[in-house]
Amino acid sequence: MSDPRISDSASVEEGSEAPTWERPRVLLRRMRSSCAGERAERIWKWTLPAWSGKLPDGRPYNSCPSAGECRKMCYARAGMFMMPSVLRAHQRNLQYVMDEPDAWQAQMIEELQLPRFRPVGDTPAHVRVHDSGDWFSDEYLSRWLEVMRSAPDVAFYNYSKEVDRLKRIAQPDPPPNFTWRYSYGGLQDELIEPHDLHADVFPDEESLAAAGYVSQTPSDLLAAYGPEKLGLAANNLPGQKRKQGDKSFRALQRAANARAAGRRYPRRGPVPRRPEAR
Repeated sequence: MSDPRISDSASVEEGSEAPTWERPRVLLRRMRSSCAGERAERIWKWTLPAWSGKLPDGRPYNSCPSAGECRKMCYARAGMFMMPSVLRAHQRNLQYVMDEPDAWQAQMIEELQLPRFRPVGDTPAHVRVHDSGDWFSDEYLSRWLEVMRSAPDVAFYNYSKEVDRLKRIAQPDPPPNFTWRYSYGGLQDELIEPHDLHADVFPDEESLAAAGYVSQTPSDLLAAYGPEKLGLAANNLPGQKRKQGDKSFRALQRAANARAAGRRYPRRGPVPRRPEAR
């Protein structure tokens, strides 16, 4: 799958044997984190590696091209997500999408027909698209929309910083079983409109409540069924919490944008002189 942010050429020295890899046997894994709530057995997830890196064969990638300040505090760039075996599994998912998009899409469609994804009474199975990672290309998003239409009894949801891409491709004719929520802290924050479903990450539960947000803590399904303003308390990762301080992701991105604007448009005219000492 071609994309300017993901190279299709492997960086393998001439004469050396190219790294081998196997297609993932299972694409969707059950969500078993605390935020999955009481219905964890009915939530599955699809995961890519967070932000940027290199595949085992040397190719660079960026699976979160619109990540901004969020990348400095991303939970998926620390802890268990960075364990070698876990990172390799997520990179294998990305490589499958990149190198064999038709096979990946066919396997995903087939997997969603399994009995475990059938509704139980009135409750559908849920799939969170991207436990980490994002819609890194137009083609990738378009293929996922086709997957969603092939499984109308499954409910899909997503947090994303790819505001422009979703508004261009998904919003005009969205699958009825797909809900997405824009997430602050990215390079396209200014495209999020007041009426859009959105989420922001706060230092703690108290600060998100004070800002008028409803907490996501009871269940991750609030991303799909919750109110317009959904707040997430920062994960208990000391390094990331120190970087975030007492600001939300939205506030941190606004400050970063202001600093960038200052660098692009430097002050004109003479620099004010300091008062003379008396």
